[in-house]
Amino acid sequence: MTTLAHIINPVKVKPNSDLFYAQPITFETMRMAKEYAKDIVPVELYAAQYAEDADFVPAWFTQTPDLDRSVMDFASFKLPRKLPLIYDILERLYNATNAEYLIYTNADIGVVPHFYQAVYYYIQQGYDAFIINRRRISGKYRSTAEIPAIISDVGLPHPGFDCFVFHRRLFPLLNLGHICIGIPFIEISLSHNLFCYANNLVLLHDKHLTFHIGKEVIKDWGDKQYVAFNRQEFAKIRKTLMPKFDIRKFPYSNLPFFRRYLSWIFNPAMQIGICLPLDWQAFKKRFRYRFNEFFFGFIDDWR
Repeated sequence: MTTLAHIINPVKVKPNSDLFYAQPITFETMRMAKEYAKDIVPVELYAAQYAEDADFVPAWFTQTPDLDRSVMDFASFKLPRKLPLIYDILERLYNATNAEYLIYTNADIGVVPHFYQAVYYYIQQGYDAFIINRRRISGKYRSTAEIPAIISDVGLPHPGFDCFVFHRRLFPLLNLGHICIGIPFIEISLSHNLFCYANNLVLLHDKHLTFHIGKEVIKDWGDKQYVAFNRQEFAKIRKTLMPKFDIRKFPYSNLPFFRRYLSWIFNPAMQIGICLPLDWQAFKKRFRYRFNEFFFGFIDDWR
């Protein structure tokens, strides 16, 4: 029987952080969604936390072994931030469960009550990996008491990637380097691994399944040193993945030319420097095939 295992990284923060209000809402909506799905699909909720955050994790989450390293173990930063590595979080989930499908979301991403039912539905359609774009809703919400209003708020679409579902067989294949969470390039690193290794991936860009409190599309987030570190890590990842990419497995690749390129250019989790050469390679293959078909068809007719 298909089982889902969902992990997040709870962390204690100060009241002036957006996470101070967002995390309790995330925790409660995950609990509600698990309960809502209990007669449809088993759901396991996990947390990957540092020891100092363990008492912050709600009782309905299973705590994996405390995280024991951070990005600061791999570089020096002027402003120390104990940011965990996405690999360490996913490894703990993989080792903690036998669930067939693994889910990772950021700690500020809430889910609607039918989230796990919808995940199960798309699994049944044959997808071995999918990415769910969030809805961005008003930033006025501050309390779990407002969850009925939050869930009712359809909000606006967002192009970024922050909810990942994938078959457990894919985890050993992932190359995530020392990418840390909470900083740009986490989303592009995980998504491009899935583009590479999943057999049947889909981007659910227009579904009301997850939400983020705050309507900003792109904001200046992450200290520049940490962004530079993740950028360098992704450059290494990109180098190993590039020969294995197939543009047909990338989101938007089936759109008409201008819509395709505009979608790639304006999505913060895509890079035109990756998509353009892959698209050109695919075009040359198509052209060569069609030319050969035409040429040999002409020769046959001439004979």
